[in-house]
Amino acid sequence: MIIWRRLVLAALAAGLLGAGPKGGVNQALLAADQPAPTLQAYGLFADAQGLQPSPGMTAYGLNTPLFTDYAVKRRYLYLPPGAHAAYRQVGVLDLPVGAVLVKTFSFPADLRLPGKDVRTVETRLLIHRRSGWAALTYLWNDKGTQAMLKRAGAETPVSFIDAQGARRDIAYAVPNVNQCKECHSVNAVLSPLGPKARNLNGDFAYESGREDQLAHLTRLGLLTGAPAPDKAPRTAVWNDPTEPLAARARAYLDVNCGHCHNRVGFASNSGLYLDMEESDPSAQGVGKRPVAAGRASGGLEFAIAPGAPDKSILVHRMASVEPGVMMPQLGRTLVHDEGLALVRAYIRQMKPAD
Repeated sequence: MIIWRRLVLAALAAGLLGAGPKGGVNQALLAADQPAPTLQAYGLFADAQGLQPSPGMTAYGLNTPLFTDYAVKRRYLYLPPGAHAAYRQVGVLDLPVGAVLVKTFSFPADLRLPGKDVRTVETRLLIHRRSGWAALTYLWNDKGTQAMLKRAGAETPVSFIDAQGARRDIAYAVPNVNQCKECHSVNAVLSPLGPKARNLNGDFAYESGREDQLAHLTRLGLLTGAPAPDKAPRTAVWNDPTEPLAARARAYLDVNCGHCHNRVGFASNSGLYLDMEESDPSAQGVGKRPVAAGRASGGLEFAIAPGAPDKSILVHRMASVEPGVMMPQLGRTLVHDEGLALVRAYIRQMKPAD
């Protein structure tokens, strides 16, 4: 590994690895089994700060994203020249070998001023190699000029002012390799989670103007087989009050909990399935008793007690930051107040069983 790092750094200094605006994306390095020690080595961005994507990188967003301590996220899809993704009605798009999903986490100094004094903290890569998907995490330095590989994970202090004007101080956690595998597990195989057709089926503000993402990717030849957006499934926008409450809450639980709590996920043995594809109300937690009633249940009887959020284990665990109790157990150190309020309202409007 030491020799590899020296070779990569030497090649970078010599301009041999295709990083930056001249070299563009380095597909050979992305395909290599050994990860590069720096994010910049891959040439995914045309600047050292990771703000200007290289040609071939396509920005995207999700109707409902995962909550990560109020971080602002920038997402990009890279496909090798001539390659395309294939539409799937259920699950993540069928992404070809060579595809890369890029997600950068940033924090404005004040969430009320999202474009001012933004600190970039971490960039994660999911790379589709011939051997399968590989997850890599890169931590940015304080100046935001270089991102270094952190396979063992890391913590870094982050401070910001939240939407209510309160100061928040957190120990932001960069996941280690095993934690990446835990959340990104589908049938015990590391897989992407976010770019499902239903969660991409919404408008995105491209430089050319707003356009539905499925239509945009299809128009560019990057996606095949997709129906017209109004014929495709769609995940609700969790914080859009014009959309139905139940649809928004189900979307929120799907994205924040359903990646583990599904029939083939890491928490499949819980019997609690919170993905959008689950249709059984009992499996969704309504009137469901926990498989194991330890301290994490808070002494409560049901995952969801219809009409009674304060008696629901789901709410109890979402409202906690205590290890062993909090859910999700990875990816956050704060309670998502707005998400919790949504789920509480969802449960409150449910009619209690007769």
